[in-house]
Amino acid sequence: MKKPKFRAPKMNIKKGRKSKKNEVPGTLEYTGDKSGLPTKIEVFDYTADYYEYKESNSIEDAFDKRNTKHISWININGLHNTEEIEKLGEHYNIHPLILEDIVDTAQRPKIDEYANYLFIVFKMMYHREDGEFINEHMSLIMGEDYVLTFQESDGDVFDGLRSRIANSKGRIRNNGADYLMFAILDAVVDNYFTVMETISDKVETLEDLLFAQEDTKDITQDIQDLKREILKIRRATLPLREVVNRIEKIDSPLIEEKTSTFLRDLYDHIIQVNESVDIYREMIWGLMDMYMTTISNKMNEVMKVLTIMASIFIPLTFMAGIYGMNFEYIPELQFKYGYFYLWGAMLIVFFGLLWYFKRKKWL
Repeated sequence: MKKPKFRAPKMNIKKGRKSKKNEVPGTLEYTGDKSGLPTKIEVFDYTADYYEYKESNSIEDAFDKRNTKHISWININGLHNTEEIEKLGEHYNIHPLILEDIVDTAQRPKIDEYANYLFIVFKMMYHREDGEFINEHMSLIMGEDYVLTFQESDGDVFDGLRSRIANSKGRIRNNGADYLMFAILDAVVDNYFTVMETISDKVETLEDLLFAQEDTKDITQDIQDLKREILKIRRATLPLREVVNRIEKIDSPLIEEKTSTFLRDLYDHIIQVNESVDIYREMIWGLMDMYMTTISNKMNEVMKVLTIMASIFIPLTFMAGIYGMNFEYIPELQFKYGYFYLWGAMLIVFFGLLWYFKRKKWL
């Protein structure tokens, strides 16, 4: 089956991210580019025998889920509304520096340990149906009986996790907030594999285009887009490996011993992702070298043809030039069949050179 031609998605020209000013530490300033989206709150409240789901646009609906006997997952979509996030931080006693990192979309993946909660920053990546690559800043706060997640906008990779919670599938309803934290990170890391499969398909398609006898004048932009994409993935996955490793080894009463086994498996997965990223990164760099080699080979073929043509016509031009001079006494000009002799000599030279080039396999 013939693979479709790869065309990188059209890139919208966006304004650069806002640079952080020299503000007082703990000042909330959203640095992303998704300011016009509405804030959406999802609240999942559950135990082994109980489940409740609520969706709202008011942050106050997440306040009554603290210090309950249930496990609560509160997912906030929209980081531009810093006043609402600040209210949530005051209610859950979240440090102002943590709130600052939540709305700072340039923050690299990391983990901070506090007395009553853990704070984790990571990147959620996926491809939309139109091929657009999404690299979204996410933050997670895990307390004793709650998990808060913060996304830039609506749309994520947690549909399977929501279904497992709602339908009581798997272990999640029988475990605590630490397992919910693992499940969220696991969903993000698992989707990294899907992203890498898409990258693999793009690399293979570009390789096919390079080797095919087709016009590849636009392929450099495709390679550059793919290179930028893999670099974004690498900047997201490489620090996350250290984050997961630290979570696994952290000595915190918030993480049960049985959850550590799942965290070790998560660490293995993120190592596999990083290895794949390094492999495809090298392959993408190789694509540009391959493209330049292909262009050089095509240029060499053109120069080869022109050189052969020049080599053939140089002696013919010389002969025509000799008998085209305006000297009065050129002996051969008086021959009755001199014109035909000259043509014969030129044809012998022409076909002789063709035979010689063929014999040398230059043609």
